[in-house]
Amino acid sequence: MPEAKPAAKKVPKGKDAPKEVPPKEAPAEPPKEAPPEDQSPTAEEPTGIFLQKPDSVSVETGKDAVITAKVNGKELPAKPAIKWFKGKWLELGSKSGARFSFRESHDSASNVFTVELHIGKVVLGDRGDYRLEVKAKDICDSCSFNIDVEAPRQDASGKSLESFKRTGEGKPEDAGELDFSGLLKKREVVEEEKKKKKKKDDDDLGIPPEIWELLKGAKKSEYEKIAFQYGITDLRGMLKRLKKAKVEVKKSAAFTKKLDPAYQVDRGNKIKLVVEISDPDLPLKWFKNGQEIKPSSKYVFENVGKKRILTINKCTLADDAAYEVVVKDEKCFTELFVKEPPVLIVTPLEDQQVFVGDRVEMAVEVSEEGAQVMWMKDGVELTREDSFKARYRFKKDRKRHILIYSDVSLEDGGRYQVMTNGGQCEADLIVEEKQLEVLQDIADLTVKASEQAVFKCEVSDEKVTGKWYKNGVEVRPSKRITISHIGRFHKLVIDDVRPEDEGDYTFVPDGYALSLSAKLNFLEIKVEYVPKQEPPKIHLDCSGKTSENSIVVVAGNKLRLDVAITGEPPPVATWMKGDDVFSVTEGRTRIEQRVDCSSFVIESAERADEGRYTIKVTNPAGEDVASIFLRVVDVPDPPEAVRVTSVGEDWAILVWEPPKYDGGQPVTGYLLERKKKGSQRWMKLNFEVFTETTYESTKMIEGILYEMRVFAVNAIGISQPSMNTKPFMPIAPTSAPLHLTVEDVTDTTTTLKWRPPDRIGAGGIDGYLVEYCLEGSDEWLPANQEPVERCGFTVKDLPTGAKILFRVVGVNIAGRSEPATLVQPVTIREIVEQPKIRLPRHLRQTYIRKVGEHLNLVIPFQGKPRPQVVWTKGGAPIDTSRVHVRTSDFDTVFFVRQAARSDSGEYELTVQIENMKDTATIRIRVVEKAGPPENVQVKEVWGTNALVEWQPPKDNGNSEITGYFVQKADKKTMEWFNVYEHNRHTSCTVSDLIVGNEYYFRVFSENICGLSDSPGVSKNTACILKTGITFKPLEYKEHDFRTPPMFLTPLIDRVVVAGYSAALNCAVRGHPKPKVVWMKNKMEIREDPKFLMTNHQGVLTLNIRRPSPFDAGTYSCRAFNELGEALAECKLDVRVLQ
Repeated sequence: MPEAKPAAKKVPKGKDAPKEVPPKEAPAEPPKEAPPEDQSPTAEEPTGIFLQKPDSVSVETGKDAVITAKVNGKELPAKPAIKWFKGKWLELGSKSGARFSFRESHDSASNVFTVELHIGKVVLGDRGDYRLEVKAKDICDSCSFNIDVEAPRQDASGKSLESFKRTGEGKPEDAGELDFSGLLKKREVVEEEKKKKKKKDDDDLGIPPEIWELLKGAKKSEYEKIAFQYGITDLRGMLKRLKKAKVEVKKSAAFTKKLDPAYQVDRGNKIKLVVEISDPDLPLKWFKNGQEIKPSSKYVFENVGKKRILTINKCTLADDAAYEVVVKDEKCFTELFVKEPPVLIVTPLEDQQVFVGDRVEMAVEVSEEGAQVMWMKDGVELTREDSFKARYRFKKDRKRHILIYSDVSLEDGGRYQVMTNGGQCEADLIVEEKQLEVLQDIADLTVKASEQAVFKCEVSDEKVTGKWYKNGVEVRPSKRITISHIGRFHKLVIDDVRPEDEGDYTFVPDGYALSLSAKLNFLEIKVEYVPKQEPPKIHLDCSGKTSENSIVVVAGNKLRLDVAITGEPPPVATWMKGDDVFSVTEGRTRIEQRVDCSSFVIESAERADEGRYTIKVTNPAGEDVASIFLRVVDVPDPPEAVRVTSVGEDWAILVWEPPKYDGGQPVTGYLLERKKKGSQRWMKLNFEVFTETTYESTKMIEGILYEMRVFAVNAIGISQPSMNTKPFMPIAPTSAPLHLTVEDVTDTTTTLKWRPPDRIGAGGIDGYLVEYCLEGSDEWLPANQEPVERCGFTVKDLPTGAKILFRVVGVNIAGRSEPATLVQPVTIREIVEQPKIRLPRHLRQTYIRKVGEHLNLVIPFQGKPRPQVVWTKGGAPIDTSRVHVRTSDFDTVFFVRQAARSDSGEYELTVQIENMKDTATIRIRVVEKAGPPENVQVKEVWGTNALVEWQPPKDNGNSEITGYFVQKADKKTMEWFNVYEHNRHTSCTVSDLIVGNEYYFRVFSENICGLSDSPGVSKNTACILKTGITFKPLEYKEHDFRTPPMFLTPLIDRVVVAGYSAALNCAVRGHPKPKVVWMKNKMEIREDPKFLMTNHQGVLTLNIRRPSPFDAGTYSCRAFNELGEALAECKLDVRVLQ
């Protein structure tokens, strides 16, 4: 080894030398080398949704292993569900032990999910194949990797180097002879330790002792099942260990059949656990997790002979446990796994828009009662532990799960998700500040001394509180002052009004930047000496009056107009509306008279009450007149002509007309709402009034039908909603049409064709518009005014010789798409094309039709300009009285309404353009039924047989005779019976005639049209005479058919893949039928469910279900009967895919 010498010289020169060139770590770089040809590399190129696939690793026993993979979230419609498997189907989860842990993280910037599998303190039993599965809705992908576990390495490099030194004391380090003996002794000790360690690892295989005990007591057919259940992948090593142990299986004295190692059942179903005991009188007990099970409606015990059955009804997750059955001192165990079916979402969440302080219930309905669901808000899980802080609570009502906010706040808005193990749904909760509306303002008051003053206002929210102020100072309740709050009404009542009560009064709602103000005027009464005669006087004081003495009242409110009058003697008051005297004293509108006051009262003001009112007071001293204009204001009428004028992918333009009646107050703006068709939940689109009559609604979902409505707003309030718009659907224009090409060009026309757009969308497509532009011009002219539905169009009336560009756009309700334009201009010029007849395939041979049927031949051709088409028959023109010919630019039609045999023959079609032409020959044959056969007669009769002969018919119907139909009839009954069908010869022998009868015969001829209308009947008859018959049996020697078994097809050596079913086939012959025995490694295969043996007509098949490496070996088939036996053998090799 020439390379070892320089290495040996460098090592002793310093203490750090072993660290620079570690001898044991040098081979640890095999992943950098190229993989061998027969093996695939451990790290594959990322495919599918995986950005980084998990790598196969090699780990020492006792160390930790970390497997990492990265998933591309851009390819997934939702958050993926990650599952890790060992082998093919053993899922790693919470029941796999504390050594297995799983981590997931998400990088929102790059939308990449990183998943990790951590295995702590790896044991030899962890080695094998693993699989990572990623699933998100309908997308699923998986990849495999391998974990190899090695025995711990002993770093004896330092000790080996210490043994490898020079002899001689007191000499320099580089002097003396090298001492190899110490190094060799140390190497022998290290090798022995490695062998002992390897032997111990091979014996244990990292399998716990309790599993070894389970394997020792199990049948050989159950080894594979137990290995898959506990994640043992080294089956060959396990079998070798079991063979070395040579443990004699101790037969149970109490159990003849024990429980299976594990059972699985779906939640809600029932399962039966069955054991069989040797003595039916032995006492037996069942235990669940160590607790004895008592009989009940859920747990039912049955005794059937020696069988003891435990039935568990309506299994739940609580039944997922370990079960034990005890007979005397013997026990057997099993484990029951309850599989929970996926919980589907039946009724998903709905978007909600609420105000602060409202009660909110977000409900979802699932497919199972008692199912576990997870609530999330903006990606954060909502738990019951946090519900007290966040003021929400959960409620379950059978299949409905409800999230309740009793008093919602702005912070509670966001996107809510509900997730189950079978799906998820989400919805938005929008929380807005509630706007306070003033329904009735407080009005100025003028009162007299000792009277009562009442300030009253009405707001939209019953819960709103507030404070009253006088000249900026808060008013406190007292004996004279009462403050009340009932529902939406707030009142300030002042009894026994005094001069100091005069001032400005203000009501301020708590929490709102709003104030309502009014003024209290104190009317001071002066007592003066008044003469007995005093002319009447009207003292009119109307709140909100203008220069024209007008009063404004809100529709629906009560109006009481108290007019003070004076005069001596007391005057008489008369009210008039317009020119009509009003004197009603009862009802909604009435007059109330007092000595010093006349009152006009309207209980609930209406629009019809608007007008000019006049009060006239008279007494002997004179009269006084005053007029008041009463104006009734109301909320406006709903807006009119609400319609959607245009839509887009997620937007729509809404247009409306102002209301006809504005309620007496100018319209300040509009409020808009939107909802999905079929839903009852309207969503507000604006909270501030919108002043325009055109609005663009956005953030809609394409393909969903919506409806919208508009409210008008004035100073009084909000109108009733307008009529809903017609249902509309947000849609976008289509993409550009594809593959625009020129199909044909003439002197004045151009024919274009194209394919539909790649993306059409929910709005569909109404058609296409074609436009053209002369070369050098920018003006595009329309070729069609109405959209065409098909993907082709001929543009006509084009200037000859011009170069023109063409383009096509798709049109739907959303508008025009992007145009598809030809790359090069098209020159408008006729292209001469040689004539060519494209004869259909069925006309290239003789065309056959029946008499009376119609002839309709469509023969396409090509050629430009339009060719001249000529039909001839036998060189002469066709008879136009029988044949109708129609010719277009691209085909010709040959039509005969009712075909006759005279129409048969050869027709010649000629297509000619100037001196160029093309011809085609069409052969037509018109057929009908043949005539009857001739000269039918009985030629010879012998025994019960008769020979009948005839001659072909004179008229074969212009078609070949395909056969004859023969019937017989007894002369006595003349009932005809079928003898032969499709007889091709002109004679036949009729057998099995009855002795003593006389027979007639008749024959029908047959061609492609069917049987002839009339038959040919025999002129003579066949008489079957009675004659004596003597039977002499022949003497013969019976043949011996017995043969010994012999394999016609031997067994063939096979190589199969583990996990895929295989079949061994051979064929055997022998008489009597031989018995068949299949053997594996010279051992007979008996009733094993893994093997299925069939014998069909001597073909023998041995089916092996999902073979494993344990099933490899020599298989033989032995067939034997009383004459001998035969044997066929083959070798079966089972390979495991890496």
